[in-house]
Amino acid sequence: MKTEISVPNPIYKAAERLAAALGMSLSEFYVAALTAYVATYQNGDVTKKLDEVYAKEPSTMDPDMVAIQITSIGQEKW
Repeated sequence: MKTEISVPNPIYKAAERLAAALGMSLSEFYVAALTAYVATYQNGDVTKKLDEVYAKEPSTMDPDMVAIQITSIGQEKW
């Protein structure tokens, strides 16, 4: 899809320089930047929903389950 947007000159010039430094076309750069921006806000929705769940439900694990997980790790070296 093609669209027309207005970008302040300093932002446009900075985007041009960075896109060139990254070996990208300006269009590729704008798509990557918008994708990252949208993903940031979509992830915020997930965090918000998890916060709502844990406001009502405990986030602790069953002690027996914790013991089983610890035992399954064994003597692994980190």
